[in-house]
Amino acid sequence: MARVPAAVTTATSAVTTSISAVITALTRTRGPRHTPHLRRLRLRLGSRRSPRFRPVTEELVQQPNPYTRALGLMAVVLLGAWLGLLIVGNVRVPVGPMNTTMTLRPSVTGGTKINVSPLGALELNSHIAPVRLDVNVDQLDPVRAQALVDHPERLSGLQDEVAHDVEHGTLDLAVRSCVAVVAGATALGLAVYRRPRRALAAGGLALTLLTASGATAFATWNPDSVLEPRFSGLLSSAPSLVGNARNIVSEFNVYQEELARLVTNVTKLYDVTSTLPTYEPDPSTIRVLHVSDIHLNPASWKIIASLVKQYSINVIVDSGDTMDHGTSAENGFLDPIPDLGAPYIWVRGNHDSLVTQRYLERLKNVHVLDDGRAITIAGLRFAGIGDPQFTPDRSVAPGGDAAENLAGARLASALRDQRTAGTPVDIAIAHEPSAARGTDGEVPLVLAGHLHHEQMEVMKYGTRLRVEGSTGGSGLRAIEGKYPDPIEASILYVDRDTRRLQAWDEIKLGGLGLTTAEVSRHLPKENRP
Repeated sequence: MARVPAAVTTATSAVTTSISAVITALTRTRGPRHTPHLRRLRLRLGSRRSPRFRPVTEELVQQPNPYTRALGLMAVVLLGAWLGLLIVGNVRVPVGPMNTTMTLRPSVTGGTKINVSPLGALELNSHIAPVRLDVNVDQLDPVRAQALVDHPERLSGLQDEVAHDVEHGTLDLAVRSCVAVVAGATALGLAVYRRPRRALAAGGLALTLLTASGATAFATWNPDSVLEPRFSGLLSSAPSLVGNARNIVSEFNVYQEELARLVTNVTKLYDVTSTLPTYEPDPSTIRVLHVSDIHLNPASWKIIASLVKQYSINVIVDSGDTMDHGTSAENGFLDPIPDLGAPYIWVRGNHDSLVTQRYLERLKNVHVLDDGRAITIAGLRFAGIGDPQFTPDRSVAPGGDAAENLAGARLASALRDQRTAGTPVDIAIAHEPSAARGTDGEVPLVLAGHLHHEQMEVMKYGTRLRVEGSTGGSGLRAIEGKYPDPIEASILYVDRDTRRLQAWDEIKLGGLGLTTAEVSRHLPKENRP
């Protein structure tokens, strides 16, 4: 350690001695009352009579990881923006005769959801963005509704009025959302970082994210989403109120009349007790009810009968697996079929035996199709083939995909023969989708089941394959999983002149112990206006 120069030590001692002398003089002058304070000062100075130079050390302060700081800032921005939207990010807008509340909500898929409490909800795939537009219909304004009733001529301008109201509400919501997002992110940033600069950075980043989300929503906006709405709750009755989505475009006058009836009779919707949808019959459309995989669920017959009545179904198509084990003891389960109210076309599934098939052949109003047999019902020509495998029979080795492919080839051959004879088939039926795929290019539409979930696709050579879910909710298998399987069926709308599919409604009812109902309407691309 370096020594302190003697001159510095001497000077320091001299200064200390002088200060002590001053303190002593003050003590004598001021009296004993101030002595303790001066004594403490003397002691402090005396402790420094032998100063030593301490070595200077440098400490390195570890800077936080930039990625961690960025993630933290992003978390603060997202949480603050979400809280801001929850608190103030909504606007009350009168839309036509209704009072609504519009709100932006964070979402993974985007879209628009219209809640009409307590009737249900209407969902539209309007856009793809991390924000969803929620529109809550709070109440029907009696004054504005009565004005429409008293002056029906105002319905002609209702479309423009509603469009203006929605545009105004959306603009107001956008401004409020920007303020809410920036304020929420800035306030939370200030609370977390306690630095105005960081808080302003959080607010700016939140505004940037909201602007990007709005641009994404604008870029992916799909105005045709209104043609394929998804209804839930009591709003599943909506198709009966507005009719076919295609007709809304071509017959707007009829739509106006139906809208007037909806407005004037809206209170009647609250008295609806059935959650099943209804449909206004169209003379130019053939309605086909497609069911499959009932699996001995007795509730299916009541559901089918209700759909037949409410949709004015012309023909029912069952693509198999009506039974579970195919024994003669189960045959009594089939007795309600003749009373369902429409012709019943059936093909054998892998859970249906030849015993089941022979029993059905004896029932009134039932038409069993097998080996490519064709029949014309309700103006449409059907052909089908039974499943070549009966899997409950353990004494027979299953044929697997090879057997299904062979059945599909046999059905395709029968379809070609029908076309050659001048009686082309409009709809083919097979239980297994793998067998149904063998008809690609031979028929416009082929129906199947077996998978217990619905799907629709257009195959390579133009044939549309429609796979139905389980109309019996998978039967006893409904309780095997964590959640019960839904009950599914479809309404197919076929043009009477062209015999081509125009639209279809997917109907999904809550499974065992559930009381939900959903209806979604779909249009083939070639039929969208």
